[in-house]
Amino acid sequence: MEITNKQIADYTESFTTEEPDIIKELVKASDEDLEYIDMLSGRQTGMLLKLLVAISGARRILEVGTFTGYSAMMMADALPDDGELITCEMNERYRKISEPFFEREPYCSKIRQKMGNALEIIPKLDGTFDLIFLDADKVNYPAYYRLAKEKIKPGGLIVVDNVLWGGDVLNQNNRKAEAIHKMNEIIRDDHEAEQLMLPLRDGVMIVKVKS
Repeated sequence: MEITNKQIADYTESFTTEEPDIIKELVKASDEDLEYIDMLSGRQTGMLLKLLVAISGARRILEVGTFTGYSAMMMADALPDDGELITCEMNERYRKISEPFFEREPYCSKIRQKMGNALEIIPKLDGTFDLIFLDADKVNYPAYYRLAKEKIKPGGLIVVDNVLWGGDVLNQNNRKAEAIHKMNEIIRDDHEAEQLMLPLRDGVMIVKVKS
């Protein structure tokens, strides 16, 4: 299902600030190494994340699902010099693409990548986060949201990508769509949060945890 009319989507993207050159390099490197790069957040979602970091004044971010590093780098661009972004990834092939970019300035002092199962990594992380971005395996979305609630500071933001899953959430005809729909219901019924679901690309949910 086409979530947004392609002409409208192309038009709105053309009026969205372009990524920095280094992130364009990352996109090119990802495209050259991988058969598909549709898991990249894309310019509009990337800019939304960057603006949310800037507007919220976030200093500590947790990302669940690095892929090749696009969203991590976009968010890190808006962090202060002493800000920190921890990103979790399981796929070693993706790490080999992201690591050379994470080692460059200013990302080397802001981004820390942890390899392994995020369901095991997150409970072991110290402290809380100002913003958490969920964009990993969809079957575990309900579990990721529950863990995010435990790690987000009061008043913090949880942002979730792919909450429409190509429109499949309407009939939940596969495991991933079922899990995403379940998480959407959990968020809707969470009285400790306010949320906004946007039909941006494949759907983005922005959750503000009440102070």
